Amino acid sequence: MSDALTILGLESSCDDTGAAVVRGQPGKAQVLSSVVEGQTSLHAAFGGVVPEIAARAHAERLDDVVRQALSQAGLGLRDLDGIAVTAGPGLIGGVMSGVICAKGIALGAGLPLIGVNHLAGHALTPRLTDGAVFPYLMLLVSGGHCQFLLVRGPDEYRRLGGTIDDAPGEAFDKTARLLALPQPGGPSVEAEARNGDAKRFRFPRPLLDREGCDMSFSGLKTAVLRMRDQVMEGNGLRQQDRADLCAGFQAAVVDVLAEKTRRALALYLAENPAQPMLAVAGGVAANKAIRAGLETVCADMHTAFTAPPLALCTDNGAMIAYAGLERFARGERDDMTLAARPRWPLDRSSAGMLGGGRKGPKA
Repeated sequence: MSDALTILGLESSCDDTGAAVVRGQPGKAQVLSSVVEGQTSLHAAFGGVVPEIAARAHAERLDDVVRQALSQAGLGLRDLDGIAVTAGPGLIGGVMSGVICAKGIALGAGLPLIGVNHLAGHALTPRLTDGAVFPYLMLLVSGGHCQFLLVRGPDEYRRLGGTIDDAPGEAFDKTARLLALPQPGGPSVEAEARNGDAKRFRFPRPLLDREGCDMSFSGLKTAVLRMRDQVMEGNGLRQQDRADLCAGFQAAVVDVLAEKTRRALALYLAENPAQPMLAVAGGVAANKAIRAGLETVCADMHTAFTAPPLALCTDNGAMIAYAGLERFARGERDDMTLAARPRWPLDRSSAGMLGGGRKGPKA
């Protein structure tokens, strides 16, 4: 590509330290390298992410992941057109670590600096992986966020609905802790659910009796706690009880997401998009039952479905690099006054969602 841009992206909003190099143009780019170092072992004893530990780990690891990303891409700093970095939303200590690192690289190498909204990174990933055409509908479903975004352009978003309390990933993590399953909770609950009877325990489907696309998962987690206490015998749960509880919980999440997706798609399709598409991103998008439920809804409503590869669904530097590329191509730059932001809504015209999760503030 004669006009290709080469962007280094840094991500440190929660507990994954990422760096990646992306080259291309808006809607047509490729990932030259992507390095992510997780922190699961650092937080395992605490049952969740500890912000201070996460921030310290980011500060220690960012230089190394940047070196690895450049090495894998076979490039040096002189080959880059710019440095993109997550500037929010997220755990403020981690975001600050990334912004400071990016400023140092940009200043030392004389490269432009581009601050990126972490949520925009997720929302624009379908443009990187599938060349998605605006407008498309994005369901961002992760440990810290859950919202439907109508993506009309690189910086034009309309939020159709979101969670008013716990995000689904947080609900999975909390359910895993209630049932003495290892973290991260999503894969653990999904694995148990495969051997369970989803019909044995009937859990609520929150907010399905209300209009709109907003969701709630906090009460569902509480329902699991109460049912667990009812069936516990002696020193703990029987294996089949645990599997059935996981299956019932997962089925409730699938039903809620499927119905709310149906409603969001109806609003989106009313705009008569030329190439209707639902994209889903975030760690929870790896759940096969959830993905199957969303695919069924899309098939019923004649809408294409796409989900990035798992490595690009969860937090990573490639999505930040690509979002930075979109900003850079429009002539947007930041200077050394770029600040870390704990909250940064994509839809600036809508009121902020209530609550904040363990894995980061809602936005």
